[in-house]
Amino acid sequence: MSQIITDVKAFVLDNFLPGEDPANLTNDTPLITGGILDSIGTLKLVVYLENQFGVTLESHEASADHLDTLEAIDKLIATKVA
Repeated sequence: MSQIITDVKAFVLDNFLPGEDPANLTNDTPLITGGILDSIGTLKLVVYLENQFGVTLESHEASADHLDTLEAIDKLIATKVA
């Protein structure tokens, strides 16, 4: 598991799924389309990603196309930091 996935998973569990078994949040669990993140939650995630990884996300990247799973987030952030 990449460091990006590890960090983002911890953030999501702490902020949106307190008390949830970490094993239930897999790399392909749908965060936005699954209802874990609403619009405010998605904005919080974007701010976290920008601060944590020193990247800037474009407005079109703050969507389910890019942020719906830990795997998708990992790919997006990895390309931004590369």
